[in-house]
Amino acid sequence: MNTPICGLCGKKSKLVKTDCCNNWICNDEGKYVIFSYARNSCSRNHRRFTLCGYHNTEDHKSNWKTCKKCANSFDAEDYAWYGTNEYNFEKLPDPPKFDPTYCSLCGVIINRGEDGYTRLPDGKFLCESCGWKHMNEQIKDVEKI
Repeated sequence: MNTPICGLCGKKSKLVKTDCCNNWICNDEGKYVIFSYARNSCSRNHRRFTLCGYHNTEDHKSNWKTCKKCANSFDAEDYAWYGTNEYNFEKLPDPPKFDPTYCSLCGVIINRGEDGYTRLPDGKFLCESCGWKHMNEQIKDVEKI
């Protein structure tokens, strides 16, 4: 008999099958500390940061790789990242092309799947550093009132 292993990290103990794709994965959601934004849980990462997990959570009926509902739920950059990142057992075979996201203040490229950023109400993006500066300016403006 083959010993099951986590298809993401390779560990061989405390495993469960995913609800979405029936793959072996670490039963480690309890490791996640709320609001830590840590990515230390194979199970949570697959469920929250993949199209496969999203597709299952939203109870879509078709295959996640060809699901129109999933494709229409994200812009091209997010869709490509959710379908090709390291939390997938299978990768999206033909992810869409997209222009990179740039910080509206400093111009640095923001990898929205990995980097911290702020999205402003007008749809513009700020990198993490500029987002903190912007937030501090907003707080100062409120304190003047």
